[in-house]
Parts: sequence; structure tokens; C-alpha cells
Amino acid sequence: MKRVLRLSPQVIEFAARLAPDPRRALKHALAGLREDRGDIQPLEANLSGYHRLRIGKFRIIFQYAKDGAIEAIFIEERALIYDVFEAELAKKMKG
Repeated sequence: MKRVLRLSPQVIEFAARLAPDPRRALKHALAGLREDRGDIQPLEANLSGYHRLRIGKFRIIFQYAKDGAIEAIFIEERALIYDVFEAELAKKMKG
């Protein structure tokens, strides 16, 4: 079953800055994600309710929307993504 995939502005901007080969890998991985394929893992602790998709050295954080769509929220290199995303969530919670 192919799901609707919604990309956040951050994901779109990040992808636009990538070199052609990583951009192709990202596009391929997102196409697979629409069919629930790929290295997908649920996140834990403060990021419970979100999932991650591994694409080489990059990770995409996403969630399943109530309407069944997939919302790709954030992408970054593995070394940075969880700390940066958690900080972004904290900022949004404060207002």
C-alpha cells in the first residue's frame, strides 16, 4: 500500500543542498518509505511517537499521521539529528 508522503520545508531544503548521488539515495528511500520499506525504527524516550529511517549517514525523523499519511519532519546526519531534533521540539513546546 502506498501512503501519502508529506515533506517538511526542512527536509526539502536539506535535500536540495545534497550532491546528486545522496539526493538520489534519499529520493529512493522516500519512495520505499511510502510502502513501509527501509531501515525503519521507532524512537524512544523523549522522541517516543516518532520513527526514523536510515539512509546511509543520514536519518529522517517521521511520524504516521492520523489520516495514514507519513510526515517526514526532519533530516540530518546521524551524529547530529537526535540532539538537534529534540532541541527543535523543546523550542516548539515553549512557544
